[in-house]
Amino acid sequence: MTDTVDDVDFPYAEDASKQEKISALQERLEVLEAQNEEMRDKLLDANAENNKYQQKLERLTHENKKLKQSPLFVATIQEVTDDGVIIKQHGNNQEALTEVTDEMKEDLEPDDRVAVNNSLSIVKELSSETDVRARVMEVTKSPEVSYADIGGLEEQMQEVRETVEMPLEHPDMFVDVGIEPPSGVLLYGPPGTGKTMLAKAVANETDATFIKMAGSELVHKFIGEGAKLVRDLFEVAREHEPAVIFIDEIDAIAAKRTESKTSGDAEVQRTMMQLLSEMDGFEDRGEIRIIAATNRFDMLDRAILRPGRFDRLIEVPKPDAEGRELIFQIHTRNMNVADDLDFAALAEDTENASGADIKAICTEAGMFAIRDDRTTVQRSDFEEAWEKIQAEEEDDEVSKTFA
Repeated sequence: MTDTVDDVDFPYAEDASKQEKISALQERLEVLEAQNEEMRDKLLDANAENNKYQQKLERLTHENKKLKQSPLFVATIQEVTDDGVIIKQHGNNQEALTEVTDEMKEDLEPDDRVAVNNSLSIVKELSSETDVRARVMEVTKSPEVSYADIGGLEEQMQEVRETVEMPLEHPDMFVDVGIEPPSGVLLYGPPGTGKTMLAKAVANETDATFIKMAGSELVHKFIGEGAKLVRDLFEVAREHEPAVIFIDEIDAIAAKRTESKTSGDAEVQRTMMQLLSEMDGFEDRGEIRIIAATNRFDMLDRAILRPGRFDRLIEVPKPDAEGRELIFQIHTRNMNVADDLDFAALAEDTENASGADIKAICTEAGMFAIRDDRTTVQRSDFEEAWEKIQAEEEDDEVSKTFA
């Protein structure tokens, strides 16, 4: 109900003069206009926020709709005929004749990749995105890591060089002896022990094409997509022989096979089968060497560990005291450390530290010196850094326990 004039609380006394009443009413009007402007701004902000949430709701609704749809499978066009299109589904190599519209048939050619549904009807044509991903994994700039930057792994470095570098640089030596060069090397051990650094050093020291990828990058939502990417990777390597393929976190696609019937596990196993075929199949692999790394050796399938796929299984353990001393010297080469710093004593104090831990210790020690406004890193800085890193690792273990 609208207030009457008698209900309005006027901002002036009844006995005020006419001029005082006008001034009071003008002040009240200015206040109301300011409040109205403020409310208008809040309304605009609320509308903008509402629009943002509406867009987010529409996006989530669209994604939810896509997730409820039937899964799509990747297939390759084998032949375009008058009766339809012959496709070959990836993964199980099933061939089928499917009908398509005349408009779609004009756009399809043999070897084109398409997405099909459960009834093997073509849903859409796929671009050559996989080829692009495979080529992007080629390392064009060598990492700034050499064998001189790796400490405590002399035996492992020697075995890697014999497996990867020697067959590429001196193949005649193997011909003279009458043996096939080792085909691949698997590096396994705890995190931070230098497995990836060894691969980077190989990339830096050899003139071969270096292709780097992670096992998790081979897991895709389309059935058959991971296997296709594996084929493309080896095809890129063949085009640029001699080549070295480095697969990090190989346990992501080469875990022990189980009886699981889920589509995700089945797709991972298809990808692993394709990798096994490329590593040791009917076709000659050529001048392609493979390096793989894993923290979970116990999870790997026995099929990928047999000779012919990985001829060298090299454990990369945490460094011993002598190795830790050498790693400290490597990571402090460019640091301004105290003249009386005893690296041997530091190595003894940092038992069970990995190479990555030692690098972190050196960085943290430098930060402690900067915090104290010093340009020289002292023994106490390294001790405090080791204590800090140990405390962080303990906190991480506790959080995992209660997660």
